[in-house]
Formats: sequence, structure tokens, C-alpha cells
Amino acid sequence: MSNENAQPDERPVDPEKPSVARAYDWFLGGSTNTPIDRAFAERILEILPPAKTMAVDNRNFLRRVVTHLVDRGVRQFIDIGSGIPTVGNVHQVARALDPDVKVVYVDNDPVAVTQSRLLLHDDSDTTVIDADLRDPDTILAASAARQLLDFDQPIALLMIAVLHFVPDRDNPAGILAAYRDRLPAGSYLALSHLTDETAPADLRDQVRACIDTYQNSASPLVARGRRTITDWLDGLHLIPPGITVANRWNPDDDAPDGPEHDLVIAGLAQLPA
Repeated sequence: MSNENAQPDERPVDPEKPSVARAYDWFLGGSTNTPIDRAFAERILEILPPAKTMAVDNRNFLRRVVTHLVDRGVRQFIDIGSGIPTVGNVHQVARALDPDVKVVYVDNDPVAVTQSRLLLHDDSDTTVIDADLRDPDTILAASAARQLLDFDQPIALLMIAVLHFVPDRDNPAGILAAYRDRLPAGSYLALSHLTDETAPADLRDQVRACIDTYQNSASPLVARGRRTITDWLDGLHLIPPGITVANRWNPDDDAPDGPEHDLVIAGLAQLPA
């Protein structure tokens, strides 16, 4: 693995503080979490009961979109806001189809970065970058990414369940445009996002309560609709079925349905070749 995974200045991790990344791991049935994280996750479920369902829907979309991309010949991935790479993450899904796939994981959560580097220490075809998604120059110019990936070939950039932590004041459309301008021709951009656009009143109230809880945090939560996400991807080729409810994007035969699954929208787009 790239030496960027062994930085001497890694930020310290407080074992007594719950981690969003480890709580998400618990939602997915993983084991990289602590009792403190599980208690935190259960508090989230009290505010937004479908939170666990949403985590699973996001992960299932990730699995299907990575499978789709590998089938289309993509062998390079950048996963931004990757969390802890366990329970069906990008390299696991992709390498079940092709063992030569290369993956750059990016996160700015010190727990996610530290755990990822420990888990992937012996994997020479992955690397982990400690960076904020709002800084595309730092991420795409990082030596670890440049050493691992071929920037003359298409790259799949994944932003799964992360852009809803970017408020409008940070210009998410501009951030996406910056990535688009720096990726090779023919690359792909996949994203999923929190929405309450089609939710019934009771679920919409739960989403709003969750948003209110995050309002004064370092990562305020924002729900957005399909039109906004589609506008962000203007000028790219939207892969059918376009921006839709995540578990209806090229769904599995036994895909679940119901209003609790309508809180995540997702899509995949390709840059012009």
C-alpha cells in the first residue's frame, strides 16, 4: 500500500467518543464498532427510524453501481466519504469480478482514516487519503492517488451518502464541477443523497427532526430533490434509469419497496468521451 497510509501526523482518535463511521458500520452489520458507537446509532434510530434501512439501501446501490462499472470496463475507483471499508465496500465488490481493480478511499473522519489504513495495510492496490471532499485539488493531486491510478484512463468517482453533509453555502454544484473538470474523459460519477421529496408526512417529519439535530454540527444535514441532483450533473450522460430512488436503480429481483426506502435517491453519470 502507498506510504500515504502511514502518515506520522495522523490525528488522534478518542475511544470514548462515538464515531459516525463506526455507527454506519453497525447499521450495515459490521463488527468495526464499539458499545459507544452502537448507543449513538440507536439514538439516531430514535430520531429517524429508517436510518438503518437507508444505510443498507446506500450500500446496495454501491454494490450495484460498482458491479455495473466493472462490467463496463472500469478498473479504477475513487470513493469519497468512504467511511470504514468493511461489509461489501468498493474493493471487495469490484475484485470479486476483477482482482486487478485499484481503489482510492478518501475520508476526513480520523476514525475512518485510521481504521481504513489498518484494515488495508497489506493491500498494494488500495490507498487511503485523509482529505475533505470540498478540496478536489488536494484529492486528485495527492501523490498516493497519482501513483496508484492512471489518469489517462477513465476513473469512477463515488460520492455515496456524503453530499447531503455539504450545505448550499459550500456550493456542492461547484465542487462537483471541479471534479468533473479534473477527471479523465469517459470517467463516471456516482452519487446518492438524502431526500424527503416523496416521503409521507410522518417520514418527512422524522427527516426534518434529524436535520434539526445536525443543524448546529460541523456537518449540517440537507435533504434535496431529484431536480437538484440532475442539475448538478448537467452536461453528463445519465445512465438509465437516471436519478431515482436508490433501491430502484437497476434493482435486484428481490429489491424491497415501501416508503421507508424512498429517502435515498441515487444515480450514475458519465463524462463525455
